[in-house]
Amino acid sequence: MAKAKKTDKAYHNEDFLSSSDGRTLRLLAEYLEPQARFKKHKIIDTIVFFGSARLKSKKEAQSEFNKIKNVNPKSIPNFAKELRKAQHHLEMSRYYEDAVELSKRLTEWSMNLATNANRFIICTGGGPGIMEAANRGAKKAGGYSVGLNISIPFEQYVNPYVTKELSFEFHYFFMRKFWFAYLSKALVVFPGGFGTFDELFEIMTLVQTEKIRKKLAIVIYDEKYWKSVVNFDALIEHGVINESDLKLFHFCNDVDSAFKIIKEHLEKNFLKEPSVLEPRIHIK
Repeated sequence: MAKAKKTDKAYHNEDFLSSSDGRTLRLLAEYLEPQARFKKHKIIDTIVFFGSARLKSKKEAQSEFNKIKNVNPKSIPNFAKELRKAQHHLEMSRYYEDAVELSKRLTEWSMNLATNANRFIICTGGGPGIMEAANRGAKKAGGYSVGLNISIPFEQYVNPYVTKELSFEFHYFFMRKFWFAYLSKALVVFPGGFGTFDELFEIMTLVQTEKIRKKLAIVIYDEKYWKSVVNFDALIEHGVINESDLKLFHFCNDVDSAFKIIKEHLEKNFLKEPSVLEPRIHIK
């Protein structure tokens, strides 16, 4: 007589868990598993860095520029265009270096706080560019940093500076965004493209509509860049935002001013409370 095949329990059934019927369980997993790890490592709150995944360090950008500059122009199609592109990458690399320095200084400051938990930990999307720079700065300071990576066809690898125990891989963008918003007490937004715009304006919408009620510092880095790609004054002129909405964020043009604004905001609004091991978050 043939031996009866043992039936898998539902939570071991990979076909079910990967199906549309199992979607609710997958969503819950992307909420509960990060929550458990944050609690285990006593992560109370974060400082989130947003910005382009395409920006390079000065060393890497300089190397690429030199490589193009020193070859025979005839060996590269559209040489002048490629040289200008490399030159622009080199100029934009200053944002990478500034993100490293700002993250390092914020981490050094937070590590010296009198608390039994981990406060104001650097958090990024875990990928390259500005994300890598911020995680790198935290590691240089000897601190933890979080990487909330997302599975997409490109730019999806986790940079080597994320703390291993705090490296997360998300399938759902909205669950990833939830974790950006949920623990953050300050947000620094460096130059970026569609993804950075999406993240910045969603957070600002939540603050504007008071869905996020905590006092969140939003620092937009490099006023010249942002005003060249977003016409904030035109939004006011057309009556689609109020002039007071521009008070939701601060423009900063250098590491010193960004550090000062974030540090003073956190000291004023979040260091007068007793240290606890559960975050006090106010999201409607």
